[in-house]
Amino acid sequence: MSAPAVAEPRPDVLPRRPRTRLRQVRKRGLRVVGVAVLVFMAAFFLLPIYVMLITGLKSFQEVSLATMWNLPEGLHFENFLAAFQALRPNLLNSLMLTIPAAIGSAILGSFNGYVLSKWQFRGSETVFTLLLFGMFIPYQSILIPLVQFMQQINLYGGLPGLVLVHIVYGIPITTLIFRNYYASVPKELVESSRIDGADMFRTYRYIMLPLSAPGFAVVLIWQFTNIWNEFLFAIVLTRPASWPVTVALNNLAGSQIVEWNVQMAGALLAALPTLIVYILLGRFFVQGLMAGAVKG
Repeated sequence: MSAPAVAEPRPDVLPRRPRTRLRQVRKRGLRVVGVAVLVFMAAFFLLPIYVMLITGLKSFQEVSLATMWNLPEGLHFENFLAAFQALRPNLLNSLMLTIPAAIGSAILGSFNGYVLSKWQFRGSETVFTLLLFGMFIPYQSILIPLVQFMQQINLYGGLPGLVLVHIVYGIPITTLIFRNYYASVPKELVESSRIDGADMFRTYRYIMLPLSAPGFAVVLIWQFTNIWNEFLFAIVLTRPASWPVTVALNNLAGSQIVEWNVQMAGALLAALPTLIVYILLGRFFVQGLMAGAVKG
């Protein structure tokens, strides 16, 4: 009687090779290291906010470089109240400046990007290059002619003139973002609207604009942050009654004694709107960037 044949193991039930397990261990190790590096970088980035917060909660007697990292002995919220009372008019000025300037530059950049991507004309690439050149012009190099121009059109010293400056200065970056975003929209949509008799404006209004929410999210967040934090144009082109919060914060310090606890509380209040915007709308910012990353 012959011995029974031994069945060979099937390929799909073979035991895992040691190399495969080693690769998995390496991947897990790299993932842990990557997460640890990101956590360290995030903590390092948040250190200034930590210092601002604990200093703003300290009394004036506790503020010292030697105890800068120590937690406050008591919570002194009156520092934030004093800073808010001093900066309240300027916070309102910043809102009146930032919101219309961000919206205006976004609308103009959207239409420019639409025209330069879907209604190209002779010399459109040259126009686009000249627009991009505006991104690399330093603020300092145009201050004197800018002040003279604003004085000639009677917009120097107030918020309307500063809004106009930020709208114009934001056109290059907003045009670039929207042009890249609209490049991912299929040309067939625009061509079909032309066949149906829609002109350039109707195509933009009824086809491109409804598809532009991700692009507007990116541009509005970007412009809101830049305009809110801008200092040079604000201090040169406005008078004290129209100062935004960045200029007022610089003048919050006293001439004899600097109350660093109130100063830090004011700095945290001034930074709070942009922090809220990124916390609430950060995912839309990333989605908007990725929406125009692949040309469809």
